[in-house]
Amino acid sequence: MVLEESATMEAEEFVPADLTELECQELAHIRRRKLSLQEEILRLRMEIEQVASEIDSINSTESSKTLQRVKQMAIGRKKFNMDPKKGIVYLEECGLLLHTAPHVAEFLHGGEGLNKTAIGNYLGERDDFNLAVLKAFVELHEFTNLNLVQALRQFLWSFRLPGEAQKIDRMMEAFAARYCHCNTGVFVSTDTCYVLSFAVIMLNTSLHNPNVRDKPGVERFISMNRGINDGGDLPDDLLRNLFDSIRNEPFKIPEDDGNDLTYTFFNPDHEGWLLKLGAGGTWKTWKRRWFILTDNCLYYFEYTTDKEPRGIIPLENLNILEVDDPRKPHCFELQSAGGGVVKACKTEADGRVVEGNHQVYRISASSAEERDRWVQGIR
Repeated sequence: MVLEESATMEAEEFVPADLTELECQELAHIRRRKLSLQEEILRLRMEIEQVASEIDSINSTESSKTLQRVKQMAIGRKKFNMDPKKGIVYLEECGLLLHTAPHVAEFLHGGEGLNKTAIGNYLGERDDFNLAVLKAFVELHEFTNLNLVQALRQFLWSFRLPGEAQKIDRMMEAFAARYCHCNTGVFVSTDTCYVLSFAVIMLNTSLHNPNVRDKPGVERFISMNRGINDGGDLPDDLLRNLFDSIRNEPFKIPEDDGNDLTYTFFNPDHEGWLLKLGAGGTWKTWKRRWFILTDNCLYYFEYTTDKEPRGIIPLENLNILEVDDPRKPHCFELQSAGGGVVKACKTEADGRVVEGNHQVYRISASSAEERDRWVQGIR
């Protein structure tokens, strides 16, 4: 209505004198149409801005959810490395793993950030679910057209064999079944593959362990494996090839990636530079250190690029207090709840790890706000 009145006024005010009455009416109509279009454009702009705002809100929410999932996954991996079953339960509760053998097997087979020994121990358990996971895990390996040593190299690289004989037995039975499924006709039965797999692993130890002085030759290896093919003998050429492969290249033992502290410090609760008061004698000095708060521990480094911390302060049974210090502002202290020396450890210049000797850890932040964030995070 307002736009119509405005258009009428505009038409009445700016009508050229030489226009006919019909032309004047047409001009007024055009001007009203123009204002109507401008109003429609304004309305559409407002709708677009509202939609864009809603999209930004959705993107922000999704980004927050993604960050939360990444952090939960990192925590789950660390929990798995300390206690495999608890780690799996945590990831399932967070909705990051399904409680199905194939899904858990894929998680273990991916292996990023997981301790290879922990994977081996979990796969070797005899619970029904663990056995199902082991079967699904082995089925993720493709052994078609590989000789036995090649297949074993692939299999034994995906985890570390546990020390318990019963666990090893279950895992090698699963391996033998999978290998025979992928290579039908190579062995008469899975028992043959199972026995020969153990023989190859023992051969690897005998040939490459420096503590074993009596190194077997190829003829002895062939003789030791007579009659294992369902009462018959395996071809000598097959056994010679297996022997030569192990003699020329031992099995590689996978590193325990999950023990790398790089994974421990992924997605920390808080991190930053702080000043720490030394525990020396008469002359105590303040030293700048990079602190990381994660897994209920406070780690400090000399440089941000260091892979190993200079010190570790477990926060269990510690009290944290804000304190005043005449030399440094924005200080807080960590004290043992029971009194005495705080249980901690540090690395000396020569690489030795020793117990800390702090009665208290006094730490200075760069500002009151930063101190408050550390205090809140530690609490």
